[in-house]
Amino acid sequence: MIRILTVVLTLLAPLAVWAEDRVPTSQADISLSFAPVVKTAAPAVVNIYAKRVVQTRVSPFANDPFFRDLFRGQGRVVPRVQNSLGSGVIVSPDGLVVSNFHVVGEATEIRVVLNDRREYDATVVLADEESDLAILRMDGATDLPALSLRNSDEVEVGDLVLAIGNPFGIGQTVSSGIVSGLARSGVHVGGGRGYFIQTDAAINPGNSGGALVDGAGRLVGINTAILSRSGGSNGIGFAIPANLVRQFITQAERGNDRFVRPWAGVSGQAVDAALAEALGLDRPVGIVLNALHPDSPFGAAGLQVGDVILSLGGQEVNTPQEMMFRMALTGENASAEVAGLRDGDPFVTTVTLTPPPEVPARDLRQFGNRAFPGGLEVSNINPAVVAEHNLPAEAAGVLVTGIGQGNTRPVLQPGDILLGINGARINDTGDVDRALRRAGDRMSIEYLRNGQRGIVSFRR
Repeated sequence: MIRILTVVLTLLAPLAVWAEDRVPTSQADISLSFAPVVKTAAPAVVNIYAKRVVQTRVSPFANDPFFRDLFRGQGRVVPRVQNSLGSGVIVSPDGLVVSNFHVVGEATEIRVVLNDRREYDATVVLADEESDLAILRMDGATDLPALSLRNSDEVEVGDLVLAIGNPFGIGQTVSSGIVSGLARSGVHVGGGRGYFIQTDAAINPGNSGGALVDGAGRLVGINTAILSRSGGSNGIGFAIPANLVRQFITQAERGNDRFVRPWAGVSGQAVDAALAEALGLDRPVGIVLNALHPDSPFGAAGLQVGDVILSLGGQEVNTPQEMMFRMALTGENASAEVAGLRDGDPFVTTVTLTPPPEVPARDLRQFGNRAFPGGLEVSNINPAVVAEHNLPAEAAGVLVTGIGQGNTRPVLQPGDILLGINGARINDTGDVDRALRRAGDRMSIEYLRNGQRGIVSFRR
């Protein structure tokens, strides 16, 4: 699925005329144009052509409606080259480019084409599926045009914006619109939900990774998704705020190969009308905590289950995604002021945002085809694993982290939590090892998948 990104420019200069709500009376009024902004921003927006090799299962019954379902999952696995087209934004003169994970995150070959037709090979230096962001470095690039980043917290609904990208591969295109919403956090992108700026500037396939800029040519956000039934623009597009992009650039320049987030160690839910009434609030606001990990930095700061968090670092938070966004902007080992309510009484405390602890040790283990059909990789669950795989805060035990590519009938999936094997309780990876060694020809595995228990039995 291609998610479409739009470069949005908040054009403040024309507002001085339009805000007066009058008919243009001079040639200067009539000739107002976005051209100066486009000339500033467009050279830093690039086209990205990416290739990746995917394993595809080929079945002789693929075109037969009856046997296709009967023999689903059977057949030989062959490599296939998959091409993708997207956009990107140059953010440093030495060749750092921001784009989307879904455009380049798993690519084996990347080609970046500039507005002036220069071409460079590029490699991914940092990628994060959850945020749908990736940082590329162009090989041998110097003295390139680059966009500066605006403080995206200053953006307001109604600001005029431009989107620049390469829709449908037809070449660089500019569309205009306004910022039509802020703090959009109910949109599924990448590996989870994020926090977005909404715009009505037209976004189409190929715009993914393009720039959202203001009237001074500063980057407001990276366009990443649209709401559409047809695949074309319906006037509702979403951009990743520039403040989060800045954190990615900082970590890439620091040498990180993956994006590191502070750990909350809590789970909570947005306060709706019914919950607000139960809590004695006059309106729905904030996030109510319903679980804390024993090592949670929020617990160490004195927060308790049932507390309502209203703001973090001086910024309101009304969904878990908003709070995670604010934590990511604050960074690891930094402190943030948290304001909230407990039994209706206000409180303020300071939380030191620490990385998730690696306790217990992951003890990553791999089992070959003889031990488990097709191969299996498992890890102990600890707070770091919970954060990386977006598991519930209370998750514990053993996580399936990989399944062998040669597995023609996968009975487990990455992300499953193992509960038992042949009646033996699974608490750590050592239990998995012992259970597989004792198992005979028949196996019965109990697991947890997306919060639902399941049992699968098979002959190995």
